[in-house]
Amino acid sequence: MRYVFAEAQLRHRPPTFLVRGQPKPSPEKAERAEALVGSLRARGATVEEPPSYGAGPRAAVHSADYLRFLETAHARWSALPDASEVIVPNVHRNTDMAEYPTGIVGQAGWHMADTACPIGAGTWEAVCGGADTAVHAALMVASGQERAAYALCRPPGHHASRDMAGGFCYINNAAVAAQAMLPVLAQQGRAPRVAVFDVDVHHGNGTQAIFYERDDVLVVSIHGDPNNFYPWFAGYAHERGKGRGLGSNLNIPLPMGTEESTFLDAVDGALTHIAAFGPEALVLSLGFDTYVGDPLAFFKVTTPGFAALGRRIAGAGLPTVVVQEGGYDCDALAVNLASFLDGFEGGLTEAAR
Repeated sequence: MRYVFAEAQLRHRPPTFLVRGQPKPSPEKAERAEALVGSLRARGATVEEPPSYGAGPRAAVHSADYLRFLETAHARWSALPDASEVIVPNVHRNTDMAEYPTGIVGQAGWHMADTACPIGAGTWEAVCGGADTAVHAALMVASGQERAAYALCRPPGHHASRDMAGGFCYINNAAVAAQAMLPVLAQQGRAPRVAVFDVDVHHGNGTQAIFYERDDVLVVSIHGDPNNFYPWFAGYAHERGKGRGLGSNLNIPLPMGTEESTFLDAVDGALTHIAAFGPEALVLSLGFDTYVGDPLAFFKVTTPGFAALGRRIAGAGLPTVVVQEGGYDCDALAVNLASFLDGFEGGLTEAAR
């Protein structure tokens, strides 16, 4: 298994986000990535710095207007009189507003779904590093060079849609990885079908939206019930896809306080559904915010439970790219990643016998 991390991802340092109207320190901090990298190095892993893959992989998933906004927003915002250090929108578009503004304040409200995705001086470099990390891992797996790879992406990505940031996310790394794999698989004569399996405690609404009308990417998500949890407006069981994509989206929302055994049973059911789709490869959106001690936790998964999750993912028998999403208990991230990798790598060994 290969491990990929771009150091540029540490440049994103959001100060706060709003919780019930109160500004709180952002849990999506650089120390998350440092804890995860430390866990990899503690197990003797070589952590690779990805090359730059340029704008192409990002443009294959996100709109040109959105990417131009992300790249230029902080400089344009900083040129305003009395501007804040980071961009936090004070207005948002709604469903009956369709005119794209030229000014940076309006564009911030157009492209930022909430106040949990502030844009600072290092955000663009960080999210480009995350996309490069995802692409590098994806190409190693799609080409057959590796059976599995771990893309340590930070900030996370699964709430980012084609033209909107949200929920700590800017570039949808899992979608970038899945999209990058498809042409490589097609060149090898394989059926270009990829499954994205999201086990973060929050629904990956951005991933769902990007692939919702496509039948070459299956999106399956286990997450906290959005009636009472972020992202609130997507992630319901009746959302199954649209047009050609009808049937290529499966949501499994679970209630607050879901026990580990129920979560793992849902994983088993999801993997059965994924197998029926017949993908050539799997992208796992891995969140450790399902952990019982996570400050944003909705579920009660324990550290040993992540090993059980890893064994199940390996048991699917698919070339796999693991893309890091959430997980905000910095003191537990290292042991939870180690537990998942122990289970996953053990499962790979068992499958090879």
